[in-house]
Amino acid sequence: MIHTMDHTLIIAEAGVNHNGDFEIAKKLVDAAARAGADYIKFQTFKAEALVSKNAQKAEYQQTNIKEKDSSQLNMLKKLELSERQHLDLIHYCQEKNIHFFSTAFDLESINFLKSCNLNLWKIPSGEITNYPYLKKIASFGEPVILSTGMCTMEDIEQAITVLTSNGTKKEDITVLHCNTEYPTPMQDVNLKAMQTISRKLGVKVGYSDHTLGIEVPIAAVALDATIIEKHFTLDRNMEGPDHKASLEPGELKAMVDAIRNIEKALGSPEKTVTDSERKNREVARKSIVASTSIKKGDLFSETNITVKRPGSGISPMRWEYVLGQIASRDFEEDELIEL
Repeated sequence: MIHTMDHTLIIAEAGVNHNGDFEIAKKLVDAAARAGADYIKFQTFKAEALVSKNAQKAEYQQTNIKEKDSSQLNMLKKLELSERQHLDLIHYCQEKNIHFFSTAFDLESINFLKSCNLNLWKIPSGEITNYPYLKKIASFGEPVILSTGMCTMEDIEQAITVLTSNGTKKEDITVLHCNTEYPTPMQDVNLKAMQTISRKLGVKVGYSDHTLGIEVPIAAVALDATIIEKHFTLDRNMEGPDHKASLEPGELKAMVDAIRNIEKALGSPEKTVTDSERKNREVARKSIVASTSIKKGDLFSETNITVKRPGSGISPMRWEYVLGQIASRDFEEDELIEL
């Protein structure tokens, strides 16, 4: 699927914004489908396999979940979706004409998603240095989307090397520039780095956005992002780790619509006269006209010709050629000069 897209692939990142509630997950599918996203992406994990009992919540998670418990394990247990719910969501997405997609966060979850035959893998920023994880996904030889939050160029190169050494073709890898702060401050977006990744590593690139608003992913499309990933929620006021840095459904649709417009606007590298503007050329451009009455036999000079609209006569670019020519007939003021 990823290689047959003729437009920017837009992934609506539901993540864990379902809060562990299957009905909310279905509503997220509805919203993503209405917005026109290509994919909706969830997160697949077993909490005990993902974090140790001593792992603490990130600062933004602690801020967004107003409870005294700082355990990341306890938080994630509440956000799991069962395997049965995954299968039901895949079926529901088919009904809603949107592609289901999920990120695995542990080896057991990788095995489960492989059994779902999704044929596309998303490696999140936190797993980019997880060698066993990378090696296992690479062994499937399927397309990979690689997020690079918190990464140096060396981190990205090493991950690509692991993937390509273990079964993934380089042309099947798309690297997403990303900043792992929720929300990302504008001064930390560093969007030009996406182009550096493409140029130096020779890979397709995209952008996974955690800023507030929609302008940065739109700008990324103008800079040749082939994939855009953006978190969304039904309501930013819901309690949970990622809601505050997510778009609401109307904003998600506005982003999708804007990206589709930008794709049209990017057009061709060639500078040509378009069909829409061709009809205005004669109206907006100018011609050489008589600035006063001219008699047959007079010489055209700086004192008797000038330049005015419309552009249906001799182009002013031929000014020097016209000067000194003999008038072949009488011309009235403002009449187009003919040779």
